[in-house]
Amino acid sequence: MTTTIGLEIHVQLATQTKMFCGCSTAFGDEPNTHVCPVCLGLPGALPTLNAQAVRLATRIATALGCTVHEVSEFSRKNYFYPDLPKSYQITQFDRPIATGGSLPIVTERGARSVRLTRAHIEEDAGKSMHAADITLGGETLVDFNRCGMPLIEIVTEPDMQSGDEAYEFLRNLRRLVRWLGVSSGDMEKGAMRCDVNVSVSPDPAKRGTKVEIKNLNSFRSVKRAIDYEEQRQAQCLTDCTPIMTETRHFDEVQGTTTSMRSKEASNDYRYFPEPDLPLLQLDPTELESVRTQMPELPWEVQSRFERDLGLSPYDAALLTEERSTAEFFQQTIALYDNPKKVASYMGTEVARLLNERGKTLTETQLTPVALAGLLTMVEDNAISNTASKDVLPLLVDTGTTPMEAVRSLGLEQVSDTSALEGFAREVIAENTTQVDQFRNGKEAVLAFLVGQLMKKSKGKANPKLAGDTLRRLLK
Repeated sequence: MTTTIGLEIHVQLATQTKMFCGCSTAFGDEPNTHVCPVCLGLPGALPTLNAQAVRLATRIATALGCTVHEVSEFSRKNYFYPDLPKSYQITQFDRPIATGGSLPIVTERGARSVRLTRAHIEEDAGKSMHAADITLGGETLVDFNRCGMPLIEIVTEPDMQSGDEAYEFLRNLRRLVRWLGVSSGDMEKGAMRCDVNVSVSPDPAKRGTKVEIKNLNSFRSVKRAIDYEEQRQAQCLTDCTPIMTETRHFDEVQGTTTSMRSKEASNDYRYFPEPDLPLLQLDPTELESVRTQMPELPWEVQSRFERDLGLSPYDAALLTEERSTAEFFQQTIALYDNPKKVASYMGTEVARLLNERGKTLTETQLTPVALAGLLTMVEDNAISNTASKDVLPLLVDTGTTPMEAVRSLGLEQVSDTSALEGFAREVIAENTTQVDQFRNGKEAVLAFLVGQLMKKSKGKANPKLAGDTLRRLLK
């Protein structure tokens, strides 16, 4: 069986106002408070195009290698649904803002690019909240705050063959939109949603019947929906059961898809040019400016980190998940020239604290200067690596310097020979059995004795000097 997968991804553009009106795009406010005659579709209200949305759409399309067209056109897509007050959506049909392009992914099949069909800008519908299973009916509430939100819809070619590949595509797309500041990419808040088209065929040379799964809002849901639908269609083919061209709903709890409706064709939507908006004409000079000012893209930075700095693919990918993280890392290694150590510390200790606090790096007080200073103190044996983990939270939360944090916590490392000798003699006197084992050639016992010394010093002793002192006294 051969599986063919294509994606349609709706990315909410990071503007302050909606696509065709001045209503706020703020998330999480009281329902139906960010509305006006335009986004409610009241008679006589006319749309005004959001210029910032066009700029952001142009930016992401350029980064994806699309052909950005200087002239494009808005159309009306006519259909009735409770969360669409105008009974049509302003979108782009046969003259989108961009066509072509691709996005690189790395999977078990190796590194390759997934081709794109097109990218077009449009407005979002409202949000329907169903009190019962959507397929069983029941009470539905509608929030029109989302109605009119600016979107770019990115449509792929059917180039993927598994849920894992679709997962990787979405992960890399979200990394890109965040990198460019085009969108938050926050699927939990609806800033990125995905429709999946899946077909399974017994003949690798032919595609099967395409089935659409609507409005998946997490990477995990996309993968689970594809995996289930792939198995369902394969079983239908085995049982000689017809596969219908339809739209299906994914049940998050059951992990299954159920039929919603037959799939519409483009003529069902009765597209025609939007009469209230002129053709969208882009300035060639501005388009060229977008191209020349495009930053190094995340996969390009990742490749450079691996090639020039010797980082592992895992560390390099982690550091390039967010543009601010990559910039922080580069500023830190300019001050502390040990890329692998910085990458390791950021990927473990710093990442752990960020996860605990539910913050991004830019939302903390930690600076590249502070992190470089902390790692330098560890390298100079001013504090132990263990003690640095106690210092780091102060740097993250308060912005204090490493030296001030160390002093406030009383964590200055003990390197004074006489003090270490005092601790060492106590350890030797209290652990005669292990001392005899060491003197009889059991070298590994020294680590135990060093650990006992570290306890006595409350973690302040320099571990290397502690070991050297014990070894000298045990001769």
